[in-house]
Amino acid sequence: MGMNTMATGLRIDGDRLWQSLMDLARIGATPKGGVCRIALTDEDRAGRDQVVQWMREAGLAVRIDEVGNVFGRRAGTDPAARAVATGSHIDTQPTGGKFDGNYGVLAGLEVMRTLNAHGIQTLAPLEVVFWTNEEGTRFTPVMMGSGAFVGVFGAEDVRLQQDGAGLRVGAELERIGYRGDVACGDVPGGPFAAYFEAHIEQGPVLEAYDMPIGVVSGALGQQWYDVTVSGMDAHAGPTPMELRHDAMLAAARMVDAVNRIAHDEAPHGRGTVGHMQVLPNSRNVIPGQVKFTVDFRNLSQDGLDRMDRIMHDQFAQLAARCRCTVEMEQVVKFAPCHFHPDCVDSVRNAAEQLGYAHMEVVSGAGHDAVYINSVAPTGMIFVPCKDGISHNEIEDAKAEHLSAGCNVLLHAMLARAGLA
Repeated sequence: MGMNTMATGLRIDGDRLWQSLMDLARIGATPKGGVCRIALTDEDRAGRDQVVQWMREAGLAVRIDEVGNVFGRRAGTDPAARAVATGSHIDTQPTGGKFDGNYGVLAGLEVMRTLNAHGIQTLAPLEVVFWTNEEGTRFTPVMMGSGAFVGVFGAEDVRLQQDGAGLRVGAELERIGYRGDVACGDVPGGPFAAYFEAHIEQGPVLEAYDMPIGVVSGALGQQWYDVTVSGMDAHAGPTPMELRHDAMLAAARMVDAVNRIAHDEAPHGRGTVGHMQVLPNSRNVIPGQVKFTVDFRNLSQDGLDRMDRIMHDQFAQLAARCRCTVEMEQVVKFAPCHFHPDCVDSVRNAAEQLGYAHMEVVSGAGHDAVYINSVAPTGMIFVPCKDGISHNEIEDAKAEHLSAGCNVLLHAMLARAGLA
């Protein structure tokens, strides 16, 4: 009983967590206070080496799989129990911040350090993991390591992926010393009993509501499209307005339609046109072709299907009105994700037990947890980030929020793993 009482009062060391984040952020540090540690570069190797060193110093048994995912295991007392895991990623965007991904990995490490410091043993083993190439900046696909772990991608296919310079994932893993020998998805004792991922929100909701903890119930599904609008190049002067085949005019109306379609799916609809190419892109030529992207997100597949259907109808009409044609190709599809109710409850209960204000939120972004959710009960913990900004060198978070999220992680993991 004494152990349980002690565990209830257990708190992580917020200063130690913060210091580890600042120490890791020095590797690949940018002049504006951000971090550039792109997957499988020398900077990524240095970051990996640092985290692996910390894992070993915390007494964790380290293993590396064939796509470079790294796992650190703290033994439990029940030899039949499956591991309770946590983690995220340490690769960054080219102008990334100190917290995206890194927080989830180092919060997991801090859980292990805290248990060590207080001599607490769990029934189930605990693991902290960092997944390869979550960002998808240098190599596609995004969330590569966790996708290979759950079998969405084949390990050999992943190793053959090339960057812009023609360098392959497999060769770069070899070069930095992180091509492991463990088969993808192979966890000692069987699949994870549960997986938790702590993360900065990367959006403005928690800060707006002044909530330190977001209990994440799921993640928005995503469908991405490449759109080509074809009209006819013509001289801007001699061509009367009513005789034009203006691909840019059609595209502009389509961008507006994307925005309206998403508004009609409030509160979880999202519609974004983020990339556009105009041909011939000359100031006195009516554009004959425009290529652009559409990113649709929603919390339900029904909602995504509805957005897809309306877009196809409206784009066809808008193209015809401008005497143009339109082609659409879906290039990415992530189904909406609903995290496991038991894990969501573990996060909520931990926040309540610790006395932290919290609210239910959904993730607008993809995370490794979305893939892991397909093979193990999964939950996420969000903490606020300043102005909702992420994927930016000025990304920032408060030490007390990071500590709160890590305390929630600690108690959620203990609830799932059990005390010896």
